[in-house]
Amino acid sequence: MVTVLDTVSPRPRLRHPEKAHRPDQEVLRKPDWIRVRAPVSKGYSETRQIVREHNLVTVCEEAGCPNIGECWDKKHATFMIMGEICTRACAFCNVATGRPLPLDGSEPESVAKAVAKMELNHVVITSVDRDDLADGGAQHFADVIHAIRDRAPGTTIEILTPDFLRKDGALEVVVAARPDVFNHNLETVPSNYLTVRPGARYFHSIRLLQRVKELDPTMFTKSGIMVGLGEERNEVLQLMDDLRTADVDFLTIGQYLQPTKKHHPVKTFVTPDAFKSYETVAYTKGFLMVSSSPLTRSSHHAGEDFAKLKAAREKKVPAGSA
Repeated sequence: MVTVLDTVSPRPRLRHPEKAHRPDQEVLRKPDWIRVRAPVSKGYSETRQIVREHNLVTVCEEAGCPNIGECWDKKHATFMIMGEICTRACAFCNVATGRPLPLDGSEPESVAKAVAKMELNHVVITSVDRDDLADGGAQHFADVIHAIRDRAPGTTIEILTPDFLRKDGALEVVVAARPDVFNHNLETVPSNYLTVRPGARYFHSIRLLQRVKELDPTMFTKSGIMVGLGEERNEVLQLMDDLRTADVDFLTIGQYLQPTKKHHPVKTFVTPDAFKSYETVAYTKGFLMVSSSPLTRSSHHAGEDFAKLKAAREKKVPAGSA
């Protein structure tokens, strides 16, 4: 398992008491299929240098992603904007919780310069939750998108946004900036929201994704979940139906990995065969693209998957049937 690297501006990891791990909870041993090698390649080091040079934050580091070695070796990175401190305290997430700093007005240009320098064909932009901002950071997302369009017009842009809960008009600002893919993760099934994602509302997130399609029917939409948090199979299948009701194009399913003992425990390690079964069912429900495996993450292979997604729409045939 890859450990979290040092961040651009290290700060104390502020956590809420409800995240505390109970000592009586069993810590499951990771199976062989979930293990990855530590990042040591030249490409990884070069990507890390570019990130440091532009004083950027990546979710690859902040979330301790197990795919960081593979992605950074290929100069793929997911940039996390609006700081390193989140206003929410989700029980699965390793990003710091607390009072965020003011927005950095130079960040859109810094991100755009890094994208151009890395010569990215496809970039993923995500953020912390910024409930402290009147628009939840929507205009900042739009500014980053516009800056990348100016600096790297050939790069396709995928955004992974928070839910903009109680931020009227915020979603419209982001969609008007015309990212190529709009991603918002449900993270888990609704029965887990109280303990896993207490600051969010499941059906608000479904409605957010549905509203994107209403505003721009041509925009690709995407959502993802983690499994192994104690969900039942039938709950995952119902979630798929809810996403299809919102006309979501692309679904990702990956194994939840507990960042520290203070976070929500892993209830089970889902087998590769079970992930394959979820993928098969998801395609039958009408998703154009499905990525389902233990190491699947929202932005893993995002560029390659975007190409498949476009091809699937043009052929009007799900990628899994090709």
